Amino acid sequence: MMTLAERPPAVHPDEETAPPPRADCIADSAGGLTFDIGGSDEAGLAHLVLRRREDDAEVRLPLTPSAEGRLRAALPSSVELPEGRWDAYAQTADGEPQRLVPGVTDLRSLVDRGPGAAGHVAVRIPYATKHGNLTVRSWLRAPHAEAGELRIGDGGLQVSGRVHGAALAPGAHAELCRRGEPASVLTAEVAPRQGEFRFTVDYGAMAEGVWDLWLRPAGEDGPRVRIARLLDDIADKKPIFTYPKSRWRTKHGPVQAGPYYTADNELSVTVTSAPPPQ
Repeated sequence: MMTLAERPPAVHPDEETAPPPRADCIADSAGGLTFDIGGSDEAGLAHLVLRRREDDAEVRLPLTPSAEGRLRAALPSSVELPEGRWDAYAQTADGEPQRLVPGVTDLRSLVDRGPGAAGHVAVRIPYATKHGNLTVRSWLRAPHAEAGELRIGDGGLQVSGRVHGAALAPGAHAELCRRGEPASVLTAEVAPRQGEFRFTVDYGAMAEGVWDLWLRPAGEDGPRVRIARLLDDIADKKPIFTYPKSRWRTKHGPVQAGPYYTADNELSVTVTSAPPPQ
């Protein structure tokens, strides 16, 4: 069933020619966002409302006139935005919220940005939904394991990255967890170097299924950190970062295996049975 958040905006007969309010977005390197909405036609708008799709929690930001004659709302990095997808609306003082559509989006400051204080990672990326509406994807991670280069070599998949908010201890290792089967866990030795980690995923040891990649920076007794790629300007990496699948022979039979990023930009590996050679 289509949720309220994903439902296209209703069009009333007397509003058919009125376009929805449009918001330009600018991101800063600290993680803050600025929204600029329309001009004189939107003078009655009072708030920009961010509504979390998962539970309808709301963050309300006042809209004030800017020097350019537009209405502006600021979401500074000091205002916490819990992790999730936040749909953006504009609202008059006593009216119903109107879904916003994205205008010009400037996310240049998010490219190759670093974490915040003490390794705390707070990422907000505005994007257009499949219905053309404006939504903000938010992540909050501490500690965080940022995925870097992925290489397919003779031994399997070579994963490198950097951990933020935690030190790599001598017992650091990676865990590959078969989704839906908590008892199916494979480990990989981590080679640490000045906060960076590197390990190899052995495709030959993996049964069919989806395997989620985690980092144990402090060893078995420390936190388990999901490996993800968050520190850039791409809200949904799954259709953009695509990788080839490799054919491997395992004790379970021939398989095809390859990495991918999930809908939450977290790193996983999918393993399927390989078709017979042509």
